[in-house]
Amino acid sequence: EKEPRQVLSGLRNFYKKEEMQGRIVMVLCNLKKRNLAGVPSHGMVLCASNADHTAVEFVVPPEGAKIGERVEFEGLKGEPEGENKLAKKKMLEKIAPDLKTNDEGVVVWKNNKSITSAGPCLASKGMKGAQVSTFTL
Repeated sequence: EKEPRQVLSGLRNFYKKEEMQGRIVMVLCNLKKRNLAGVPSHGMVLCASNADHTAVEFVVPPEGAKIGERVEFEGLKGEPEGENKLAKKKMLEKIAPDLKTNDEGVVVWKNNKSITSAGPCLASKGMKGAQVSTFTL
């Protein structure tokens, strides 16, 4: 992309502004732009959280992964769906229940590890057995 995306999230209860700005995190990008509190947001931050959402951690790519690199899951190939089809078919709602962290804190979908050119994506502090979801409050 030509310039950085502005992405808003509802994470202020878990992170200070200084901890979020400029942070490299995993973001869903093939979503329609949404206005949050009147400000456009061009993606959704992925986070791991415990069952009652009292602990939340960013999902982060491994060191050495390229900014903007597409994350895939082991054994699964294909091209990402466009934002219109993703919304119309409610694909995120169907995929989300199986997006978790394993016993190593690695993000998995149906036990298929997330992969980048530098390795798997992780919960930033290693949260194990967590649900992974987009985070907006």
